[in-house]
Formats: sequence, structure tokens, C-alpha cells
Amino acid sequence: MSPKIVVVGSCMIDFTCFSPRLPKSGETIIGKNFEINYGGKGANQCIAAAKLGASTAIVACLGSDTYAQEYLKIFEKENVDTSHIQIQENQHSGIAHITVADNGENSIVVVLGSNALLSAKQVDNASEIVKDAAVLLCQFETSLEVTRHALKLHKGHGVSIVNGAPAMEHVDEELLSLCDIFCVNETEAEVMTGVQLLGLSNVQKAIDKLLDIGCNTVVLTLGELGAAFASKENRTATIIATSKRVQPVDTTGAGDAFLGAFAYFKAYHPALPMNECIRRACTVATESVLKLGAHASFPTRGILSPELFL
Repeated sequence: MSPKIVVVGSCMIDFTCFSPRLPKSGETIIGKNFEINYGGKGANQCIAAAKLGASTAIVACLGSDTYAQEYLKIFEKENVDTSHIQIQENQHSGIAHITVADNGENSIVVVLGSNALLSAKQVDNASEIVKDAAVLLCQFETSLEVTRHALKLHKGHGVSIVNGAPAMEHVDEELLSLCDIFCVNETEAEVMTGVQLLGLSNVQKAIDKLLDIGCNTVVLTLGELGAAFASKENRTATIIATSKRVQPVDTTGAGDAFLGAFAYFKAYHPALPMNECIRRACTVATESVLKLGAHASFPTRGILSPELFL
């Protein structure tokens, strides 16, 4: 049986140092803590969906290093189909080098490594599962050329969702019009449209601009305020408020939890209206900010209200 959700995207390993402050140029300071975490938007979103019980597969590249082997074990533990992950010889896996200061400031250097080698040919080799997917999910952490290719293959076969992250100023309009749903957060929307989302009145303005440049349906996530959506057919933005306000412990990966859950509801509850899919995905994302980390914070189906899955 083909996986219902197929992710074409990135796998990253995060090396995080915690220090009293960010070092100045040329300065060495002593940090307090060091962590290695497994991330990447593609992998995170795939694992978030898998934890809800989705049948998932990922088309991605890892390097020829021990981190890649560790990542494969993580995927297997979550029952993610890894048969379309390619190990790139003589290349390291994608990494993010992160320094976090006590005041919350951070500085990040991302080296794409093996992610930069994800190719259209690799997507073609996975064409059967890409075409059969109820939901195809992509991001901006791998080549846009490859994303466009995957969207063309999948067109007419199910629902395609593109997460416009990391933020990018100029995005190919063809790519935007090929995907069914384009999802961004406030920062990403601002980079793409120039509209500062200081209040809900600007949400409509940002969504209008995204629809004008080719998007079919836009979902704009608004952190603790919830999310908004509109489409070419109905351009009036609908705001979906989160059902409960919580004190976040760690917001890392909350956007990925939202997208993995949103893909899950689109794949497994296709008759649900858009606002209900978004409301349920917001509930899952809210749950994820109550724990530290990314994968570790993604809720499993068992700890969520059974009503979410009716």
C-alpha cells in the first residue's frame, strides 16, 4: 500500500551550543551546554504526521556519516518509509550550527550538505509513491527546481502543500500556482509580501498579495493567535483562533507540528472543511510547545483528544 503522505524535503542535524551571550567577532567564550538534535523541516513535518498515525514516506538525501545512520533509525522507529532516502557518498549530512544566548538571542549557520544534492531524478525514481500520495508536502530547504518537479508529477493526484520556509523574497510564480495550498508564518509572509503583520487587519493584505502572485489557497500561521486562510475562490481571510492559550516551554518545531498535522487531516479526513483541518492542526501545534525539542515535542495520537480524529 502506498504511503498517504509523501514528503520531498530536507533532513538536518542541529548542533546547538548554549552560552551566556553571543561571542563577538574573533572572541572565544565558554558555553554551558551542548546538544545534538535531529531536524530539518522536511523530516520534522514527516515525523509529526507519522506520530499521529499517518502512513508516510520521505524523499531526501543524507550524507555518508554516523548522523545519517542515526537518522535512519529515528525514521524506522516512527515507521516512516525510508526506501527513497539516498545516502550521498563523500558528503556530510545537512547541519545547522546554532548558538543560543541566555537572553534568547541566537545565531545560526546552516550548511545544506547532502540536502543540496536532492535531484529531480531521485523524485522520478519515487514517482509511483509521489503520484499515489493523498498529500504531497514540500518546503524551501531543498532545491526549488526539485520541488517544482515533484509538484508537476503529483498534479491532479491529490493535495499538494508547500511550506514557504525558510523565508524567501522572490519565489517562482509557477511553483506557487502548481501547489494547492501554500503555508507560511508571519515572518515568511512579511519577507515575501513586504507586509508587516502587526495586527489582524494586515493579514488580509498579506494574503491578497500572495494570491496575486499565483497562490491558490494561502494558510498563514499566526503563532499563539492561530491561523488564517483564504483562496482564489474566496479571498476574504478567515481567522481560526487557537482553542486554548498556553504558556509555551519551547516553540521549536511548532510550525512543523502544524504542517505535519494539517497534512494528516487533509489525507485522512478529506471531507473535513478547511477551517476544521486548520483548527485541529493548531491544537496539535499548541500541544507541541509544551515540551522541549522538536521530535520529542510532537504529540502522539494517544495523548490527544479522540475527538480530533472523528
